[in-house]
Order: sequence, then structure tokens, then C-alpha cells
Amino acid sequence: MTAFLISLAVLIGGYFIYGAIVEKAFGTDAGRPTPANTRRDGVDYLPMPTWKVFLIQFLNIAGIGPIFGAIMGVMFGPAAFLWIVLGTIFAGAVHDFLSGMISVRMGGLSLPEIVGSQLGRGIKNVMGIFSIVLLLMVGAVFVTSPAGILAGMTPAWLSTEVWVLIIFAYYICATVLPVDKLIGSLYPVFGFALLFMAGGLLVYLLFGGVSIPDGIVDGLQSRRADGYPIFPMMFVSIACGAISGFHATQSPMMARCMKNEKLGRPVFYGAMVAEGIVALIWAAAAISFTGSYDSLGAYMAGEGHSAATLVNDISVGWLGTFGGILALLGVVAAPITTGDTALRSARLIVADFLKIDQKKTMRRILVSLPLFAVTFLLVQIDFQVLWRYFAWCNQTLAVFTLWAVSVWMLRHGKNYYIAMVPALYMTVVSISYLLFAPSPEGFGLARGVAVGAGLAVAALFAALFYSYRRALAKNGTIIAEETITD
Repeated sequence: MTAFLISLAVLIGGYFIYGAIVEKAFGTDAGRPTPANTRRDGVDYLPMPTWKVFLIQFLNIAGIGPIFGAIMGVMFGPAAFLWIVLGTIFAGAVHDFLSGMISVRMGGLSLPEIVGSQLGRGIKNVMGIFSIVLLLMVGAVFVTSPAGILAGMTPAWLSTEVWVLIIFAYYICATVLPVDKLIGSLYPVFGFALLFMAGGLLVYLLFGGVSIPDGIVDGLQSRRADGYPIFPMMFVSIACGAISGFHATQSPMMARCMKNEKLGRPVFYGAMVAEGIVALIWAAAAISFTGSYDSLGAYMAGEGHSAATLVNDISVGWLGTFGGILALLGVVAAPITTGDTALRSARLIVADFLKIDQKKTMRRILVSLPLFAVTFLLVQIDFQVLWRYFAWCNQTLAVFTLWAVSVWMLRHGKNYYIAMVPALYMTVVSISYLLFAPSPEGFGLARGVAVGAGLAVAALFAALFYSYRRALAKNGTIIAEETITD
């Protein structure tokens, strides 16, 4: 329990201390007009109340990620608690804040446009394709599971296939309608409910007479029965709740709705810290409910058991009928609200890339229809296969984002180390995972070879970065600002 309370305190303190350092390094300016006002179109660009922007951003980046990811990640042992805390403060929240604020400074541009402006047109094109594929995978991944659960709760004629079509119909509405309609109305409610559920579990952990067997005194080695090592596997298993490239595709949506730059820390850095707290609570709940790391592994290996099953068992077992309702929200509503904003982000990326104005409904529909067609085809692929590839793509996207953010900070004469250090680390993680992970998602190489290759790629990127830095210093091309307001 002591380790859990310390972790919780460090996460909260990280927002106030390191969050302030990151905000100062970026240099937020309360007097600078934001895209919500300068480019207001009533569809994607429009000012919204700060509490709504925060809750929408939180649900955009959270969904079931910090729940399922934390449960799967804590199976590696107590090292998961350290990664959630340190990853959130020094990597994930930095990644989310800087990518979101750079989008604000650049007129609300989507992620590939930001990355391309810093790393070149070729990288921009790669990132555009990479981001869209990732977002469509998210849309597909988070359709099948809730559709199956809803089919099991409703009459036989409402089959899984019927629910898939119903969810897709909702996706179309959420993707095409102005952001303040469905998303602006539903997301704050679901975001609050997700926080309320985590709060209920926290109260039970503190006052319900349970113990949290963190096991830190026994060492930080992997506790998985299959022998999977902590590095790099755990750092990909726990993405949402530590650092996730998917977040950078979502932040531009709220960058277009934020009324003041000074709101960037509570909206972007704060939402990520809130997600880290949710992940920490669920990791503690999973290990406390099952009793030990071995028991958690045995539970997950049991027939018919999954992270969704454990979420339901914990919620109902600790919070009763009300907890069951909240659990249903976690395994049904949360994934659906992740999928719809993923597809909305895909629309914005395509529209930005092709320079298609989105004020008219028909143009939004024309951009969206091909995206929905591809997503529907992806739904036919096995969920587990999609999830494996999504995990690596997600962290690789974070690598691209962090390097682009590092370049932006360098070009503007700011402290780029706050982004460069996590960029280096996540480069090693992503390359190592790709080479070490078993087939089909990886190449199955020896871990020493995989990690060595990851270190070599990170060193190469660092060398290229410092070479670029020398070129900028030689040419005197550090620039004052890079704002797009028209």
C-alpha cells in the first residue's frame, strides 16, 4: 500500500512540478490568439468550455487503454508501477503537451502536417499513411469487442453483425457532425464516468480492507509465467497510461477548441496525468483482487478469462450493481468513444493533407466514406492480430512525434532535451520490440541482438539530430515562431 500511495503522490506532484517546467520550456502565452478563434468554422474549429475540453481530451486518449493496458502490463511485476509513474511524467505527458501546443501554434494542424514541417515532406507522407492506418486499426479494434458484448445482452436478432452496423452508423455521425454536437455532448459524461469509476476503486483500495501486494522488495524482475522480459515487452504493453503515439493524433482536435494557451497544461499534460492515475489504480486493483502476480497470471490464463472479464469481476465484486454498470461503460462505451474520435482524426488528417475545406457537410462525408470502407474491411480480421500490430505501431508513432517535437524545440531555441531524452528511449523500445517480439508481429531475434540494434538506431538518430543542430547554429537559422493563423 505504501508503494501505491507514493506512486500516486509522485504522479500528482509531477503535474505541478515537472508540468510547470515543461510549460515554461515551451513558453505558453495567454495573449496569443488560438485557432478556436482565428479559424473558427463551427465544425472543427470552435471555442469550448475548458472543463469540456479537458474531459473530451481525457476520454479521447484514455478509453479502455489505461484499464486493459495496465492489467496486461502489471503481469510483468512491480516494474509496471514505476513505468506508469515515470513514463507518464517524463514521456507521455511531455509528448501530449508539446504535440498539442505545437498544433495550437500551427493553427490546429494534424500530426502528419506537424511532423512533416519539422522532418521533411518525405517523412510527412510516411507519417500521413502511418497515422491513417493506425487510426483505422483503432476504429476496427474497438468495434468488434463492444459489439459482441452488446449482442450477448440483447435479443437474438440483435446479433454481433447488427451491432457492428449500429456502431458504424454512430461513427459516421460522430465523424461528420460538428465537434460540439455528439462528441461535445456525450464525451464529458463518459469521461466523468470513467474518472468516477477509478475514484470508486481508489476509495475501496484505501478503505475497503484490501492489501496491495506490490512485491517491490522482491525485485523488479518479470513475473510472467511465459518468461517474457520486461524490456522491451512491458513498455509496449503499457502504452496508454505511460506514453502512446495515438494521443498525438487526438490532441489537434482539442487544439482547435482551446480558448487560451495557458489551458494547455491542464488540458494536455493534465489529461495524461489523469490517465496515468487511472492506469495506476487499475494495476493496483488487478493485483489486489487476484492476490499476487502468480494468481493474476493464473486468472488471465483461465478459460474464458480476459482483461474485460477481470474488469467486470473487480467492478461488481467491489462496487456491487453500480460497479457492474460502470464496468459495462468501461468495456462498451469507452472503446466506442475511442473508435469514433480515431476516425474523426483520420478525416482531419486526410483533409489537411489534400487541402479540402471541411465547412460543408458533403465534403466531410466524401472524405469519410473511404475511411469507413477500409475500417469495415479491417473488422473482418481477427481482433488479436490487429491488436498485436496496433501495439507496435502506436509506440512507433510516439517515436516520430517526439523527434519532430525535439526538432521544433531546437529550431525555436527552446529546451529540446525534455523531448529528446524520451525520444531516444522510445526509439530503443520500438526497434527492440519489433526485432525481438515473436512472429507474426516481430522477427523473433535474440533479445541482445534486438536491444543492440535499438541502441544503434537511437545513436544514429541522435547523431543526425546534433548534425542538424550544428547546421542551424552555423547558418543562424533559429527562428522566433512558426504560427499559422489564416
